Amino acid sequence: MPNKFLITGILTCLLCFASFSQNKKKKNTTELPKEVVIDSIIKPTEPIDALSPAKAAFYSAILPGLGQAYNKKYWKIPIVYGAIGTGIYFYIDNNKEYNRYRDAYKSRLAGYTNDEFYLDSQGNQLSTPRVTTAKLEDAQQFYRRNKEISLLVTLGFYALNIIDANVDAHLLQYNVDENLSLAPHYKFNEFDAKSNVGLTLNFKF
Repeated sequence: MPNKFLITGILTCLLCFASFSQNKKKKNTTELPKEVVIDSIIKPTEPIDALSPAKAAFYSAILPGLGQAYNKKYWKIPIVYGAIGTGIYFYIDNNKEYNRYRDAYKSRLAGYTNDEFYLDSQGNQLSTPRVTTAKLEDAQQFYRRNKEISLLVTLGFYALNIIDANVDAHLLQYNVDENLSLAPHYKFNEFDAKSNVGLTLNFKF
């Protein structure tokens, strides 16, 4: 008789524990977390202005360097003015020399012998000119060619100023990730004693 009570008590305890553990499992599976923790925030990129490259090119066309200022590349402005200014300087200098020889040549054709090449360093008249008429023709051709080249170089720098502003405005709208890198690759091959050169593209996840 006592054994029956003991067995009954043990079975009752086991049933209670089983019921309690089952309820606990249901509670764990049905309960939702009270809060959601966000461990990373995705920042939306800024909207792309499709007219930005056109604006930068237009500003540089109006005033060289203005497009670079629009792109906030202020360090390029002195380079733009230095390049264009150099071309203008050589154009003016070659044009001045061309006019000197042209005026002397015209004076010779008119029958005069009082151009600057008929005078010495003190301003005295010479019997024979320091530069012959044939040399005056050669000098005109030389400085005219240099003048044209200087003009083309100046226009080239002006065009590059516009192209640079346009390309910079395009590149500024690209989203450059710090995890993405492109670096030159160099490796010495020990087997054939040759060097391998290339580019390595790395992307960190």
